[in-house]
Amino acid sequence: MARNNGGNNGGNNDGKMSREEAGRMGGEATAKRHDREFYQEIGRKGGEATSESHGRQFYQEIGKKGGEATSESHDREFYQEIGQKGGETRPRQRNND
Repeated sequence: MARNNGGNNGGNNDGKMSREEAGRMGGEATAKRHDREFYQEIGRKGGEATSESHGRQFYQEIGKKGGEATSESHDREFYQEIGQKGGETRPRQRNND
């Protein structure tokens, strides 16, 4: 594994690329070759694979963690605003059904 000792070339003195640098470059190259639909498709496949390998308890736990993180980073006004938006959207959804 390449060592990051400072200097040029991504921080490596031996001329080798770090994993971080290689990953970034690979990600940029992939983004240039593929469109939005590609990423939507791999996201869908990943979601399906996750749902097949994890049960209800897994989703409850990640939902709980996400809710806790959101409550720590948002105030009462945030919840009032999203509640109001949801309340306004719901009647429109019923009318379209």
